[in-house]
Amino acid sequence: MAHLLRTSFLAGSSPSLRRRPFLQLPFHPRRRSLQPQATIREIFMPALSSTMTEGKIVSWIKTEGDKLAKGESVVVVESDKADMDVETFYDGYLAAIMVDEGGVAPVGSAIAFLAETEDEISEAKSRAANVSSGSSPSAPPPEKIPENVGAAAAPVAAAKPASVVVASTHPASEGGKRIVASSYAKKLAKELNVELGAVLGTGPSGRIVAKDVEAAASTAVLKSDAARSVSAPGSSVQPPPSLELGTTVPFSTMQGAVSRNMVESLAVPTFRVGYTITTDALDALYKKIKSKGVTMTALLAKATALALAKHPIVNSSCRDGKSFTYNSSINIAVAVAIDGGLITPVLQDADKVDIYSLSRKWKELVDKARAKQLQPQEYNTGTFTLSNLGMFGVDRFDAILPPGTGAIMAVGASIPTVVGTKDGRIGKKNQMQVNVTADHRVIYGSDLATFLQTLAKIIEEPKGSKLA
Repeated sequence: MAHLLRTSFLAGSSPSLRRRPFLQLPFHPRRRSLQPQATIREIFMPALSSTMTEGKIVSWIKTEGDKLAKGESVVVVESDKADMDVETFYDGYLAAIMVDEGGVAPVGSAIAFLAETEDEISEAKSRAANVSSGSSPSAPPPEKIPENVGAAAAPVAAAKPASVVVASTHPASEGGKRIVASSYAKKLAKELNVELGAVLGTGPSGRIVAKDVEAAASTAVLKSDAARSVSAPGSSVQPPPSLELGTTVPFSTMQGAVSRNMVESLAVPTFRVGYTITTDALDALYKKIKSKGVTMTALLAKATALALAKHPIVNSSCRDGKSFTYNSSINIAVAVAIDGGLITPVLQDADKVDIYSLSRKWKELVDKARAKQLQPQEYNTGTFTLSNLGMFGVDRFDAILPPGTGAIMAVGASIPTVVGTKDGRIGKKNQMQVNVTADHRVIYGSDLATFLQTLAKIIEEPKGSKLA
């Protein structure tokens, strides 16, 4: 009789097969002298990050009954920060899927069974049924799918919906004969009246997954709503059509992680210091080198890193409440809003990298963040955080300190301001407000004051500061 073992899965490492970040997970084989060789194995939800407590099944790359080879991708899992392909350690057959696409399961719980031979598939299905009848991971019932669509379409997505591409030969088809989509995506498309032939797949090899259908449905509603508003001039502004008012929507995996971090930050004693910085010289520099691919975010990150190099205490952190660490690297994390949450891609060694390379790296990180393809070291290694709402016209705000860091700086918009000049006359200068929130266990008011003086000097006199 076959025996059931819990075994680890491995996130893929083959560049030719990967479209998402991957992560190798530990596996500890049992001693053969103590345990017979297993022929039916349990596939369980892996821990893809240190903060992950549960994962969501984005899509099953394989279906029940498919033959698997060791190292082959089986399922795409959404952690609290990114989507990752998970591969099998063993040859065999995907016998039974226990958590459907869109379902959520705690780390370490069973999501499927793997049978070594075809003859054992029926036995694996039976075991899966027995496990499911006891306690199984949560999966949203079909009637709640529209509510989940509302949760997935955050305001950012509503403002800039994903594009819908119509092609004579679909990228997820085989010679244009059939459209390749996951079973959950097909069911969702039917319920939301979405034509799969008009959806561009973002899954492996162009496969259509649930989030593609949701994006297409959201776009269709937006277009319909826009048409109605044009035909009825003078009508009142309506709420975003992707939000179903009066409904209760559970946190997404990422929103849950953000919530936990924000609650944890409340235990840290913080204080805030603001400063006004004139940006005329920075604006002129940006205008000069913008054509070479330089971004304002990279300029601000570089200026901040150069100032931190002279004030290492502001780049330090306290994690245990008993000591603090002078971080050896200056890694600037920058907050980025993405669909359904917030993430902080990290510009590592920002004080040492030239502005052109830093800008290229930032663009790459933003693209990966919005595609949920960041690897852990690209979002959890920050030593100082920037949060910039200036592009929205916000002139000042306070930011919440991320756990494990010493300070975060909120950057407002650069605004033309009437000021007194050195010769006593009235003039106009562009100025921005920055507010720094810091951990008062480690950083004191004078530390922030001198740091902000240095930052202001770098921004106001960039030529002599190695900013560019």
